[in-house]
Amino acid sequence: MFARVLTNLLLVVLGAPWSSPSQAQSTIVLCRLLNVPDQEVGGDILRAVYAQLGITVEFHDVEAARALSLSSTGQCDGEVQRIAKVAVDYPSLIRIEPPINFIEPAVFTSGLVIDVQGWESIRNHTVGIVQGVGSSEAGTRGMPQVHQATSLRNLILMLDRGRFEVMVTDQFSGEVEIRKLGLQDKIRPLKPPLERIYIYHYLHEKHRELAGAVAAVIRQMDDSSELAQLRQLIVDRALLVAASEAPAGAR
Repeated sequence: MFARVLTNLLLVVLGAPWSSPSQAQSTIVLCRLLNVPDQEVGGDILRAVYAQLGITVEFHDVEAARALSLSSTGQCDGEVQRIAKVAVDYPSLIRIEPPINFIEPAVFTSGLVIDVQGWESIRNHTVGIVQGVGSSEAGTRGMPQVHQATSLRNLILMLDRGRFEVMVTDQFSGEVEIRKLGLQDKIRPLKPPLERIYIYHYLHEKHRELAGAVAAVIRQMDDSSELAQLRQLIVDRALLVAASEAPAGAR
């Protein structure tokens, strides 16, 4: 029975309509980071969350730094997901608890072998990160040779071209995007991940009343294990289809 419920939820996040008969359908627009697969996971989770409130979610896909500018000024209704510290740096954004997702920043290389033991183990290497991704910026702060890319795809291509020795991004997102580019035989993650970071949905303060209702739905899904099960279904599906999106010559 529980498996059937989760399957129905997955159908929702993949586009099947779900409306509340007791509420008029309304829409919310969330900033989602462009070409970052873990953001798509968070977005799909939120489709299921908001569906229980009779609300349709739309996404405005932009680069990381631009997203925070839009959401913190209310031009977007909020952020799909960000680290906890965003609530401190952007007080106009309300952090919704509990977290909806997690990321595991990992070191990716195209051949270099490193004994990964936390962030300090890459200090003496040239490192690439995506500009505006808070976890990567915080983890590499103070390191002498950090290069920034405007998107995850550009970051991967820069690593492939030898612009730096290693790149850091969420392990899941990196693996998905690398498969889409057909570079999985050239670029790989090193284990273990650097850390696990729980990430939260954010709403602009103009939606303070809605924030409480959204938090209640997420809490119920978390308590019932529905949230974790749904996340795993979405992740597994994303990894399966990513390779099919690679250019024909790269498959």
